[in-house]
Amino acid sequence: MTLTEPRYDYIIIGSGIAGLNTALLAARHGSVLVITKGRIDDCNSRYAQGGIAAAVGPGDSPARHRRDTLDAGAGLCDPDAVAVLTGQGPDSIASLIRWGVPFDTIHGQVALGREGAHSLPRILHAGGDATGQHIEDTLTRRARATPNITVLEYTHAVHICVDGGVAGVATRDGASGERRFFRSGAVIVSAGGAGQLYRYTTNPAVATGDGVALAFLAGAAVMDLEFYQFHPTALWLESAPTFLLSEAMRGEGAILRNAAGRPFMADYHPMADLAPRDIVSRAIAAEMARSDGQPALLDISHLPAATVANRFPTIYAECLRYGLDIARQPIPVAPAAHYMMGGIRIDTWGRTGVPGLYACGEAACAAVHGANRLASNSLLDTLVFSQRLVAATRGDAPPYAPPAEADDLRLTLPNRAMVCASVPERGRENLQDLMWRNAGIARNGTRLLLSARILNLWQRTMPPPATAADFELRNLLVVARLLVEAALQRRESRGAHYREDFAEPSPEWQRHIVLSRDDGY
Repeated sequence: MTLTEPRYDYIIIGSGIAGLNTALLAARHGSVLVITKGRIDDCNSRYAQGGIAAAVGPGDSPARHRRDTLDAGAGLCDPDAVAVLTGQGPDSIASLIRWGVPFDTIHGQVALGREGAHSLPRILHAGGDATGQHIEDTLTRRARATPNITVLEYTHAVHICVDGGVAGVATRDGASGERRFFRSGAVIVSAGGAGQLYRYTTNPAVATGDGVALAFLAGAAVMDLEFYQFHPTALWLESAPTFLLSEAMRGEGAILRNAAGRPFMADYHPMADLAPRDIVSRAIAAEMARSDGQPALLDISHLPAATVANRFPTIYAECLRYGLDIARQPIPVAPAAHYMMGGIRIDTWGRTGVPGLYACGEAACAAVHGANRLASNSLLDTLVFSQRLVAATRGDAPPYAPPAEADDLRLTLPNRAMVCASVPERGRENLQDLMWRNAGIARNGTRLLLSARILNLWQRTMPPPATAADFELRNLLVVARLLVEAALQRRESRGAHYREDFAEPSPEWQRHIVLSRDDGY
Protein backbone atom coordinates (compact mmCIF):
# COMPACT_ATOMS: atom_id res chain seq x y z
CA MET A 1 0.00 0.00 0.00
CA THR A 2 1.33 3.46 -0.89
CA LEU A 3 0.38 6.43 1.25
CA THR A 4 0.48 9.97 -0.15
CA GLU A 5 1.92 12.49 2.28
CA PRO A 6 1.56 16.29 2.37
CA ARG A 7 3.52 18.41 -0.05
CA TYR A 8 6.88 19.89 0.97
CA ASP A 9 8.59 22.88 -0.58
CA TYR A 10 11.85 20.93 -0.64
CA ILE A 11 12.72 17.24 -0.41
CA ILE A 12 16.36 16.40 0.28
CA ILE A 13 17.66 12.86 -0.18
CA GLY A 14 20.66 12.33 2.10
CA SER A 15 21.71 13.76 5.46
CA GLY A 16 25.44 14.36 5.10
CA ILE A 17 26.97 17.80 5.28
CA ALA A 18 25.69 18.67 1.78
CA GLY A 19 22.13 17.64 2.61
CA LEU A 20 21.94 19.25 6.05
CA ASN A 21 23.58 22.48 4.95
CA THR A 22 21.09 22.68 2.08
CA ALA A 23 18.22 21.91 4.45
CA LEU A 24 19.21 24.70 6.82
CA LEU A 25 19.46 27.20 3.97
CA ALA A 26 16.22 26.05 2.34
CA ALA A 27 14.30 26.15 5.63
CA ARG A 28 14.50 29.95 5.50
CA HIS A 29 12.16 29.79 2.51
CA GLY A 30 9.77 26.89 3.14
CA SER A 31 9.14 23.41 4.50
CA VAL A 32 11.89 20.82 4.14
CA LEU A 33 11.79 17.02 4.30
CA VAL A 34 15.13 15.22 4.71
CA ILE A 35 15.04 11.52 3.81
CA THR A 36 17.89 9.34 5.05
CA LYS A 37 18.16 5.55 5.06
CA GLY A 38 20.06 5.40 8.37
CA ARG A 39 20.47 7.77 11.27
CA ILE A 40 20.68 11.43 10.40
CA ASP A 41 24.44 11.35 11.06
CA ASP A 42 25.19 8.04 9.30
CA CYS A 43 26.99 9.32 6.20
CA ASN A 44 30.29 9.68 4.39
CA SER A 45 30.78 13.23 5.67
CA ARG A 46 31.23 12.02 9.21
CA TYR A 47 34.39 10.12 8.27
CA ALA A 48 36.20 13.07 6.65
CA GLN A 49 39.34 13.27 8.75
CA GLY A 50 41.62 15.48 6.72
CA GLY A 51 39.76 18.76 6.96
CA ILE A 52 38.34 21.46 4.74
CA ALA A 53 40.39 23.59 2.36
CA ALA A 54 39.94 27.34 1.99
CA ALA A 55 42.16 30.32 1.27
CA VAL A 56 41.98 31.95 4.70
CA GLY A 57 45.66 32.01 5.71
CA PRO A 58 48.36 34.67 5.34
CA GLY A 59 49.82 34.80 1.85
CA ASP A 60 47.04 32.63 0.42
CA SER A 61 44.33 33.67 -2.01
CA PRO A 62 41.37 32.17 -3.87
CA ALA A 63 43.42 32.53 -7.08
CA ARG A 64 46.22 30.38 -5.65
CA HIS A 65 43.73 27.81 -4.34
CA ARG A 66 42.12 27.82 -7.78
CA ARG A 67 45.46 27.15 -9.47
CA ASP A 68 46.23 24.21 -7.17
CA THR A 69 42.76 22.74 -7.83
CA LEU A 70 43.13 23.05 -11.60
CA ASP A 71 46.59 21.48 -11.49
CA ALA A 72 45.36 18.50 -9.49
CA GLY A 73 42.34 18.03 -11.78
CA ALA A 74 44.54 16.95 -14.71
CA GLY A 75 42.89 19.11 -17.34
CA LEU A 76 39.25 18.21 -16.65
CA CYS A 77 38.21 20.82 -14.08
CA ASP A 78 35.72 23.41 -15.20
CA PRO A 79 37.52 26.73 -14.54
CA ASP A 80 34.28 28.60 -13.80
CA ALA A 81 33.15 26.00 -11.26
CA VAL A 82 36.57 26.04 -9.60
CA ALA A 83 36.48 29.85 -9.42
CA VAL A 84 33.12 29.62 -7.64
CA LEU A 85 34.45 27.01 -5.21
CA THR A 86 37.64 28.80 -4.25
CA GLY A 87 36.20 32.31 -4.41
CA GLN A 88 33.30 31.57 -2.06
CA GLY A 89 35.32 29.25 0.18
CA PRO A 90 36.31 31.81 2.83
CA ASP A 91 32.69 32.97 3.29
CA SER A 92 31.59 29.35 3.74
CA ILE A 93 34.18 28.87 6.47
CA ALA A 94 32.95 32.04 8.17
CA SER A 95 29.39 30.62 8.13
CA LEU A 96 30.56 27.39 9.80
CA ILE A 97 32.34 29.37 12.49
CA ARG A 98 29.18 31.40 13.12
CA TRP A 99 27.21 28.17 13.39
CA GLY A 100 29.60 26.89 16.05
CA VAL A 101 31.98 24.47 14.30
CA PRO A 102 34.99 24.28 16.68
CA PHE A 103 37.93 24.59 14.30
CA ASP A 104 41.32 23.98 15.89
CA THR A 105 43.34 27.06 16.81
CA ILE A 106 46.89 27.97 17.76
CA HIS A 107 47.35 31.09 19.91
CA GLY A 108 43.84 32.22 19.05
CA GLN A 109 44.23 31.82 15.28
CA VAL A 110 42.71 29.08 13.14
CA ALA A 111 45.33 26.34 12.69
CA LEU A 112 46.10 25.50 9.08
CA GLY A 113 47.66 22.26 7.84
CA ARG A 114 49.03 21.25 4.47
CA GLU A 115 48.10 18.23 2.35
CA GLY A 116 49.18 16.74 -0.96
CA ALA A 117 49.26 19.05 -4.02
CA HIS A 118 48.48 22.19 -1.98
CA SER A 119 51.09 24.92 -2.41
CA LEU A 120 50.40 26.40 1.04
CA PRO A 121 48.89 25.33 4.38
CA ARG A 122 45.14 25.95 3.97
CA ILE A 123 43.46 22.94 5.60
CA LEU A 124 41.25 23.69 8.61
CA HIS A 125 40.62 20.89 11.10
CA ALA A 126 38.25 20.35 13.98
CA GLY A 127 39.14 17.95 16.75
CA GLY A 128 42.41 17.13 15.01
CA ASP A 129 41.32 14.34 12.67
CA ALA A 130 37.56 14.51 13.30
CA THR A 131 36.63 17.45 11.08
CA GLY A 132 33.74 15.80 9.26
CA GLN A 133 32.26 14.55 12.52
CA HIS A 134 32.34 18.01 14.12
CA ILE A 135 30.75 19.71 11.11
CA GLU A 136 28.13 16.96 10.78
CA ASP A 137 27.31 17.13 14.51
CA THR A 138 26.95 20.92 14.38
CA LEU A 139 24.61 20.79 11.38
CA THR A 140 22.62 17.90 12.88
CA ARG A 141 21.94 19.86 16.06
CA ARG A 142 20.81 22.89 14.08
CA ALA A 143 18.61 20.80 11.76
CA ARG A 144 16.88 19.06 14.67
CA ALA A 145 16.20 22.44 16.26
CA THR A 146 14.74 24.02 13.10
CA PRO A 147 10.93 23.81 13.02
CA ASN A 148 10.68 23.89 9.21
CA ILE A 149 12.83 20.75 8.84
CA THR A 150 11.37 17.24 9.12
CA VAL A 151 13.90 14.39 9.19
CA LEU A 152 12.72 10.93 8.17
CA GLU A 153 15.34 8.43 9.35
CA TYR A 154 15.68 4.74 8.38
CA THR A 155 13.75 5.42 5.18
CA HIS A 156 14.93 4.57 1.67
CA ALA A 157 14.22 6.85 -1.26
CA VAL A 158 13.43 4.28 -3.95
CA HIS A 159 12.21 6.39 -6.86
CA ILE A 160 12.23 10.03 -7.95
CA CYS A 161 8.93 10.61 -9.72
CA VAL A 162 9.01 12.79 -12.82
CA ASP A 163 6.08 14.06 -14.88
CA GLY A 164 7.49 16.73 -17.16
CA GLY A 165 9.40 17.90 -14.09
CA VAL A 166 9.96 16.53 -10.62
CA ALA A 167 6.76 15.50 -8.86
CA GLY A 168 8.08 13.92 -5.66
CA VAL A 169 9.83 10.94 -4.08
CA ALA A 170 8.62 7.39 -3.38
CA THR A 171 10.03 5.86 -0.20
CA ARG A 172 10.19 2.58 1.66
CA ASP A 173 10.31 2.33 5.45
CA GLY A 174 13.44 0.43 6.43
CA ALA A 175 11.72 -1.53 9.21
CA SER A 176 8.13 -2.10 8.10
CA GLY A 177 8.55 -1.92 4.32
CA GLU A 178 5.65 0.58 4.16
CA ARG A 179 5.61 2.63 0.96
CA ARG A 180 4.94 6.36 0.91
CA PHE A 181 4.91 9.10 -1.69
CA PHE A 182 6.03 12.61 -0.76
CA ARG A 183 5.19 15.43 -3.15
CA SER A 184 7.48 18.32 -4.04
CA GLY A 185 8.52 20.36 -7.04
CA ALA A 186 12.10 20.67 -5.76
CA VAL A 187 14.04 17.49 -5.04
CA ILE A 188 17.69 17.77 -4.03
CA VAL A 189 19.88 14.66 -4.29
CA SER A 190 22.74 14.70 -1.80
CA ALA A 191 23.07 10.96 -1.11
CA GLY A 192 26.64 10.76 -2.35
CA GLY A 193 29.32 8.12 -2.06
CA ALA A 194 29.56 4.69 -3.66
CA GLY A 195 32.48 3.09 -1.87
CA GLN A 196 30.51 -0.13 -1.43
CA LEU A 197 31.22 -0.79 -5.11
CA TYR A 198 34.62 -2.01 -3.97
CA ARG A 199 35.96 -4.71 -1.66
CA TYR A 200 38.17 -2.22 0.18
CA THR A 201 36.79 1.21 0.97
CA THR A 202 37.02 3.96 3.55
CA ASN A 203 33.26 4.58 3.14
CA PRO A 204 30.56 3.37 5.55
CA ALA A 205 28.09 0.63 4.65
CA VAL A 206 25.45 3.19 3.57
CA ALA A 207 27.57 4.42 0.63
CA THR A 208 25.84 2.45 -2.12
CA GLY A 209 25.58 5.05 -4.89
CA ASP A 210 21.91 5.75 -4.20
CA GLY A 211 21.92 9.39 -5.26
CA VAL A 212 23.55 8.87 -8.66
CA ALA A 213 21.40 5.82 -9.43
CA LEU A 214 18.12 7.52 -8.46
CA ALA A 215 18.87 10.62 -10.51
CA PHE A 216 20.03 8.63 -13.55
CA LEU A 217 16.89 6.48 -13.45
CA ALA A 218 14.85 9.70 -13.25
CA GLY A 219 16.43 10.99 -16.47
CA ALA A 220 19.40 13.07 -15.29
CA ALA A 221 22.74 12.81 -17.08
CA VAL A 222 25.85 11.68 -15.21
CA MET A 223 29.45 12.67 -15.93
CA ASP A 224 33.07 11.68 -15.13
CA LEU A 225 32.13 8.46 -13.34
CA GLU A 226 35.33 6.74 -14.48
CA PHE A 227 37.23 8.94 -12.02
CA TYR A 228 37.02 7.22 -8.66
CA GLN A 229 39.63 8.31 -6.16
CA PHE A 230 41.44 5.68 -4.13
CA HIS A 231 42.84 7.00 -0.88
CA PRO A 232 46.47 5.91 -0.67
CA THR A 233 46.60 5.15 3.03
CA ALA A 234 44.01 2.91 4.66
CA LEU A 235 44.87 0.70 7.63
CA TRP A 236 45.82 -2.78 6.38
CA LEU A 237 45.54 -5.27 9.24
CA GLU A 238 43.86 -8.66 9.03
CA SER A 239 42.32 -8.08 12.45
CA ALA A 240 40.92 -4.63 11.65
CA PRO A 241 38.35 -3.16 9.25
CA THR A 242 39.52 -0.77 6.52
CA PHE A 243 40.11 2.56 8.23
CA LEU A 244 41.17 5.86 6.70
CA LEU A 245 44.54 7.29 7.72
CA SER A 246 44.32 10.96 6.89
CA GLU A 247 46.55 12.56 4.28
CA ALA A 248 47.19 15.18 6.93
CA MET A 249 49.57 12.68 8.53
CA ARG A 250 51.87 13.07 5.53
CA GLY A 251 51.28 16.80 5.68
CA GLU A 252 52.66 16.70 9.22
CA GLY A 253 55.73 14.75 8.12
CA ALA A 254 54.77 11.06 7.96
CA ILE A 255 56.91 9.06 5.52
CA LEU A 256 55.82 6.23 3.26
CA ARG A 257 58.19 3.27 3.26
CA ASN A 258 58.09 -0.04 1.43
CA ALA A 259 58.02 -3.40 3.18
CA ALA A 260 61.82 -3.27 3.51
CA GLY A 261 61.62 0.10 5.28
CA ARG A 262 62.93 2.26 2.42
CA PRO A 263 61.24 5.61 1.64
CA PHE A 264 60.05 5.37 -1.97
CA MET A 265 57.81 8.28 -2.95
CA ALA A 266 60.70 10.41 -4.22
CA ASP A 267 61.12 7.73 -6.91
CA TYR A 268 57.66 8.53 -8.26
CA HIS A 269 57.10 12.31 -7.92
CA PRO A 270 59.03 15.51 -7.07
CA MET A 271 56.63 16.21 -4.18
CA ALA A 272 57.43 12.77 -2.72
CA ASP A 273 55.00 11.99 0.11
CA LEU A 274 52.89 15.06 -0.73
CA ALA A 275 52.26 14.02 -4.34
CA PRO A 276 48.65 13.90 -5.65
CA ARG A 277 46.59 10.97 -4.41
CA ASP A 278 46.39 9.06 -7.67
CA ILE A 279 50.17 8.97 -7.95
CA VAL A 280 50.62 7.92 -4.32
CA SER A 281 48.00 5.17 -4.66
CA ARG A 282 49.62 3.71 -7.77
CA ALA A 283 53.08 3.99 -6.19
CA ILE A 284 51.94 2.03 -3.14
CA ALA A 285 50.27 -0.58 -5.35
CA ALA A 286 53.51 -0.94 -7.35
CA GLU A 287 55.63 -1.34 -4.21
CA MET A 288 53.19 -3.91 -2.86
CA ALA A 289 53.43 -5.87 -6.11
CA ARG A 290 57.22 -5.93 -5.76
CA SER A 291 56.98 -7.30 -2.22
CA ASP A 292 54.47 -10.13 -2.87
CA GLY A 293 51.53 -8.11 -1.62
CA GLN A 294 53.00 -6.90 1.65
CA PRO A 295 51.52 -3.51 2.62
CA ALA A 296 53.46 -0.27 2.57
CA LEU A 297 54.34 1.41 5.86
CA LEU A 298 53.27 4.89 6.96
CA ASP A 299 55.82 6.06 9.49
CA ILE A 300 55.18 9.00 11.81
CA SER A 301 57.16 7.57 14.74
CA HIS A 302 59.93 10.17 14.33
CA LEU A 303 57.58 12.86 15.68
CA PRO A 304 57.13 13.33 19.45
CA ALA A 305 54.58 10.84 20.82
CA ALA A 306 52.49 13.58 22.42
CA THR A 307 52.29 15.44 19.10
CA VAL A 308 51.05 12.35 17.28
CA ALA A 309 48.42 11.55 19.93
CA ASN A 310 47.17 15.14 20.12
CA ARG A 311 47.17 15.86 16.40
CA PHE A 312 45.53 12.57 15.37
CA PRO A 313 43.47 11.44 18.36
CA THR A 314 40.93 9.37 16.40
CA ILE A 315 43.55 7.55 14.33
CA TYR A 316 45.80 7.05 17.37
CA ALA A 317 42.99 5.55 19.45
CA GLU A 318 41.65 3.35 16.62
CA CYS A 319 45.07 1.86 15.86
CA LEU A 320 45.75 1.33 19.56
CA ARG A 321 42.60 -0.81 19.69
CA TYR A 322 44.40 -3.29 17.47
CA GLY A 323 47.68 -3.20 19.36
CA LEU A 324 49.39 -0.67 17.09
CA ASP A 325 51.02 2.37 18.73
CA ILE A 326 51.53 4.71 15.77
CA ALA A 327 53.77 6.99 17.81
CA ARG A 328 56.29 4.15 18.03
CA GLN A 329 55.53 1.80 15.12
CA PRO A 330 55.01 2.25 11.38
CA ILE A 331 51.46 1.61 10.19
CA PRO A 332 50.72 -1.01 7.49
CA VAL A 333 48.72 0.73 4.75
CA ALA A 334 47.25 0.10 1.30
CA PRO A 335 44.92 2.06 -1.02
CA ALA A 336 41.12 1.87 -0.66
CA ALA A 337 38.18 3.33 -2.61
CA HIS A 338 37.45 6.74 -1.16
CA TYR A 339 35.70 9.40 -3.25
CA MET A 340 33.56 9.55 -6.37
CA MET A 341 34.64 12.59 -8.40
CA GLY A 342 32.02 12.12 -11.09
CA GLY A 343 28.30 12.15 -10.46
CA ILE A 344 25.01 13.72 -11.50
CA ARG A 345 25.78 16.41 -14.04
CA ILE A 346 24.92 19.85 -12.68
CA ASP A 347 25.61 23.43 -13.60
CA THR A 348 27.27 25.75 -11.09
CA TRP A 349 23.86 26.38 -9.52
CA GLY A 350 23.17 22.73 -8.70
CA ARG A 351 20.62 22.23 -11.50
CA THR A 352 20.30 19.05 -13.56
CA GLY A 353 18.60 18.76 -16.94
CA VAL A 354 15.40 17.56 -15.24
CA PRO A 355 13.26 20.52 -14.13
CA GLY A 356 13.04 20.67 -10.35
CA LEU A 357 15.82 18.12 -9.80
CA TYR A 358 18.99 19.38 -8.13
CA ALA A 359 22.11 17.74 -6.75
CA CYS A 360 25.00 18.65 -4.47
CA GLY A 361 27.87 17.06 -2.58
CA GLU A 362 29.58 13.85 -3.65
CA ALA A 363 26.53 12.78 -5.67
CA ALA A 364 26.93 15.79 -7.99
CA CYS A 365 29.45 16.71 -10.66
CA ALA A 366 30.09 20.26 -11.83
CA ALA A 367 33.61 19.21 -12.91
CA VAL A 368 35.01 21.09 -9.94
CA HIS A 369 37.29 18.15 -9.05
CA GLY A 370 38.21 17.15 -12.59
CA ALA A 371 40.05 13.86 -12.94
CA ASN A 372 41.68 13.95 -9.51
CA ARG A 373 40.22 15.83 -6.53
CA LEU A 374 42.52 18.16 -4.63
CA ALA A 375 42.68 17.01 -1.01
CA SER A 376 40.05 18.50 1.35
CA ASN A 377 38.12 20.30 -1.41
CA SER A 378 35.16 17.94 -1.01
CA LEU A 379 33.77 19.40 2.22
CA LEU A 380 34.08 22.88 0.76
CA ASP A 381 32.23 21.71 -2.36
CA THR A 382 29.26 20.61 -0.24
CA LEU A 383 28.97 24.03 1.37
CA VAL A 384 29.54 26.38 -1.56
CA PHE A 385 27.25 24.69 -4.07
CA SER A 386 24.48 24.06 -1.54
CA GLN A 387 24.15 27.80 -1.07
CA ARG A 388 23.98 28.43 -4.81
CA LEU A 389 21.49 25.59 -5.27
CA VAL A 390 19.01 27.15 -2.83
CA ALA A 391 19.42 30.50 -4.58
CA ALA A 392 18.53 28.78 -7.88
CA THR A 393 15.32 27.33 -6.42
CA ARG A 394 14.33 30.88 -5.47
CA GLY A 395 14.93 32.24 -8.95
CA ASP A 396 18.06 34.10 -7.80
CA ALA A 397 20.21 32.65 -10.58
CA PRO A 398 20.53 33.09 -14.34
CA PRO A 399 18.11 30.98 -16.42
CA TYR A 400 19.18 27.37 -16.77
CA ALA A 401 21.19 26.66 -19.89
CA PRO A 402 22.31 23.10 -20.71
CA PRO A 403 26.08 22.74 -20.30
CA ALA A 404 28.11 23.10 -23.48
CA GLU A 405 28.48 19.67 -25.09
CA ALA A 406 30.62 20.31 -28.16
CA ASP A 407 33.64 18.44 -26.81
CA ASP A 408 31.83 15.88 -24.63
CA LEU A 409 31.42 12.23 -25.51
CA ARG A 410 27.74 11.48 -24.97
CA LEU A 411 26.63 7.87 -24.53
CA THR A 412 23.76 5.70 -23.45
CA LEU A 413 24.34 2.36 -21.77
CA PRO A 414 24.76 -0.36 -24.42
CA ASN A 415 23.07 -3.74 -24.09
CA ARG A 416 26.12 -6.01 -24.13
CA ALA A 417 25.94 -9.69 -25.01
CA MET A 418 27.31 -12.23 -22.55
CA VAL A 419 29.88 -14.39 -24.31
CA CYS A 420 31.52 -16.39 -21.51
CA ALA A 421 30.06 -19.63 -20.21
CA SER A 422 30.65 -19.05 -16.51
CA VAL A 423 29.26 -15.97 -14.74
CA PRO A 424 29.61 -15.33 -11.00
CA GLU A 425 26.41 -15.33 -9.00
CA ARG A 426 24.91 -11.88 -8.60
CA GLY A 427 25.39 -10.35 -5.15
CA ARG A 428 27.13 -7.48 -3.38
CA GLU A 429 30.33 -9.36 -2.50
CA ASN A 430 30.79 -10.66 -6.04
CA LEU A 431 30.12 -7.18 -7.40
CA GLN A 432 32.74 -5.71 -5.06
CA ASP A 433 35.31 -8.34 -6.05
CA LEU A 434 34.63 -7.74 -9.74
CA MET A 435 34.99 -3.98 -9.42
CA TRP A 436 38.13 -4.18 -7.26
CA ARG A 437 39.88 -6.52 -9.71
CA ASN A 438 38.77 -4.99 -12.99
CA ALA A 439 37.76 -1.36 -12.40
CA GLY A 440 39.97 -0.38 -9.48
CA ILE A 441 43.36 1.34 -9.30
CA ALA A 442 44.65 -0.21 -12.55
CA ARG A 443 42.40 -1.11 -15.48
CA ASN A 444 42.61 -2.48 -19.00
CA GLY A 445 40.18 -2.85 -21.87
CA THR A 446 39.87 -6.64 -21.73
CA ARG A 447 38.88 -6.74 -18.07
CA LEU A 448 36.61 -3.72 -18.39
CA LEU A 449 34.72 -5.27 -21.32
CA LEU A 450 34.27 -8.53 -19.43
CA SER A 451 32.99 -6.59 -16.42
CA ALA A 452 30.59 -4.58 -18.60
CA ARG A 453 29.08 -7.80 -19.96
CA ILE A 454 28.71 -9.42 -16.54
CA LEU A 455 27.17 -6.30 -15.00
CA ASN A 456 24.75 -5.97 -17.91
CA LEU A 457 23.63 -9.58 -17.42
CA TRP A 458 23.26 -9.18 -13.67
CA GLN A 459 21.13 -6.09 -14.12
CA ARG A 460 18.92 -7.59 -16.86
CA THR A 461 18.19 -10.69 -14.80
CA MET A 462 17.66 -8.98 -11.44
CA PRO A 463 14.05 -9.27 -10.22
CA PRO A 464 12.23 -6.12 -9.11
CA PRO A 465 13.69 -4.98 -5.77
CA ALA A 466 11.61 -5.76 -2.71
CA THR A 467 13.90 -5.34 0.30
CA ALA A 468 16.31 -2.63 1.42
CA ALA A 469 19.23 -4.82 0.35
CA ASP A 470 17.62 -5.29 -3.09
CA PHE A 471 17.32 -1.56 -3.65
CA GLU A 472 20.93 -1.01 -2.61
CA LEU A 473 22.11 -3.75 -4.97
CA ARG A 474 20.04 -2.23 -7.78
CA ASN A 475 21.70 1.13 -7.19
CA LEU A 476 25.18 -0.38 -7.00
CA LEU A 477 24.63 -2.21 -10.27
CA VAL A 478 23.47 0.98 -12.00
CA VAL A 479 26.50 2.95 -10.83
CA ALA A 480 28.89 0.06 -11.55
CA ARG A 481 27.65 -0.15 -15.13
CA LEU A 482 28.00 3.60 -15.61
CA LEU A 483 31.51 3.63 -14.17
CA VAL A 484 32.73 0.63 -16.17
CA GLU A 485 31.29 1.84 -19.47
CA ALA A 486 32.90 5.26 -19.01
CA ALA A 487 36.23 3.67 -18.05
CA LEU A 488 36.05 1.40 -21.10
CA GLN A 489 35.50 4.37 -23.40
CA ARG A 490 38.32 6.53 -21.98
CA ARG A 491 41.32 5.15 -23.83
CA GLU A 492 43.99 7.02 -21.92
CA SER A 493 45.30 7.45 -18.38
CA ARG A 494 44.35 10.69 -16.65
CA GLY A 495 44.14 11.52 -12.96
CA ALA A 496 42.53 8.72 -11.00
CA HIS A 497 41.73 6.72 -14.15
CA TYR A 498 44.70 4.53 -15.08
CA ARG A 499 44.62 2.21 -18.10
CA GLU A 500 47.49 -0.27 -18.41
CA ASP A 501 46.82 -0.50 -22.15
CA PHE A 502 46.76 3.32 -22.59
CA ALA A 503 49.25 4.40 -19.95
CA GLU A 504 49.62 8.07 -20.98
CA PRO A 505 47.19 10.99 -21.18
CA SER A 506 45.96 11.91 -24.64
CA PRO A 507 44.97 15.44 -25.76
CA GLU A 508 41.95 14.06 -27.63
CA TRP A 509 40.56 12.79 -24.32
CA GLN A 510 40.65 16.13 -22.56
CA ARG A 511 36.86 16.03 -22.51
CA HIS A 512 34.06 14.66 -20.38
CA ILE A 513 32.14 11.42 -20.83
CA VAL A 514 28.43 12.00 -20.26
CA LEU A 515 25.97 9.11 -19.93
CA SER A 516 22.21 9.51 -20.24
CA ARG A 517 19.30 7.14 -20.02
CA ASP A 518 17.43 6.20 -23.18
CA ASP A 519 13.87 4.87 -23.50
CA GLY A 520 15.13 1.31 -23.79
CA TYR A 521 16.90 1.29 -20.45
